[in-house]
Amino acid sequence: MVKTYLDNAATTPLLDEVIDAMVDVMKTQYGNPSSTHSIGQEAKAVIEENRRKIASYVGAQPAEIIFTSCGTESNNMIIKSCVDHLGVERIITSPLEHKCVAETCLEMKKLRGTELVYLRPNNKGDLDLDKLEELLKASDKKTLVTLMHANNEIGNLLDIDRVAKMCKENGALFHSDTVQTVAHLLLDFNKIGLDFASCSAHKFHGPKGVGFAYIRKSSGLKGLITGGPQERSLRAGTENICGIAGMGKAMDICMKHLDDYAEYMQEVKAYAVDRLISNIPGVKFNGRSAEPEKSLFTVLSVLLPFKNPLIGLQLDMRGVAVSQGSACSSGAGKPSMVMMSVLSDDEMENSTPLRVSFSHRTTKEEVDQLIKALGEIIAEQQ
Repeated sequence: MVKTYLDNAATTPLLDEVIDAMVDVMKTQYGNPSSTHSIGQEAKAVIEENRRKIASYVGAQPAEIIFTSCGTESNNMIIKSCVDHLGVERIITSPLEHKCVAETCLEMKKLRGTELVYLRPNNKGDLDLDKLEELLKASDKKTLVTLMHANNEIGNLLDIDRVAKMCKENGALFHSDTVQTVAHLLLDFNKIGLDFASCSAHKFHGPKGVGFAYIRKSSGLKGLITGGPQERSLRAGTENICGIAGMGKAMDICMKHLDDYAEYMQEVKAYAVDRLISNIPGVKFNGRSAEPEKSLFTVLSVLLPFKNPLIGLQLDMRGVAVSQGSACSSGAGKPSMVMMSVLSDDEMENSTPLRVSFSHRTTKEEVDQLIKALGEIIAEQQ
């Protein structure tokens, strides 16, 4: 069976060049980067070279890039430390956030008594930024705003430049989960005015188990994992050298081909929208995911006009891999907070959401395979 992979928002396949870079490091750089001898320092040099490279791509100073295991760890570290070490008493967030942000915010409310304020989206997944400004002006409590740059389920893009400006004008800290946008969009964290951001390598053809936290140098944030001086004492433990090298190589490739990849994925996504509309009467698209100017080109959130909770499994049996939600919540057995926020009760009851997500390796033929498989499933239901 030919496998068609359309779940790139969950994870992306490793590029061959990334694998080669990682294997080379595993073979040659076996030293502990904390060791003072030359073998250890050669390994340390690999880490610092990639730190400088990654920092240059996201508009950061090298010292502001803290290597972690993933976006989830980065988000946890930033939010918890803001409360525990920076005196944050109030968090403004939204129901659209990734579960690792949502759960961490709830934990801070439960364990630390942090005030938690939600910015509610409309049925298109848009956040009212005028309301955000009102909330920022309404309290003197030290506030952290945590809003993701691009939603991982519906693809909606946030105007992070505007949010960053609001936060700065009102003395609030701003954290954005940029896991879906780093190495897909051109970002300059310093120019935007972000205080904190997070990244995961496996979202742009790098390895799993490595990511980074962007922590503005003057922020005063402290780490959660203690024990050693690694990563400016913000993340103790021996660094994942081959993972960091793989992330750096993946970012190098994606950034050098940024415009070409973006143009190609926009084309494939537009093709998918057209084919779905032509072949499935009544199909809709969630959030702004079918609007090129307002959504990330990697994500298309589809609303099928029938109820079928087994659609993901049925597509998988036909060799097509997609998601019925984010990978982190796909086994939850209930709709995600994102879907509950943007869909009506009738849509929740009588429709089926499906997330189709693309990479620069996705082909139009793979989109055709999805359409063919959906046609077979619909025919069986009738």
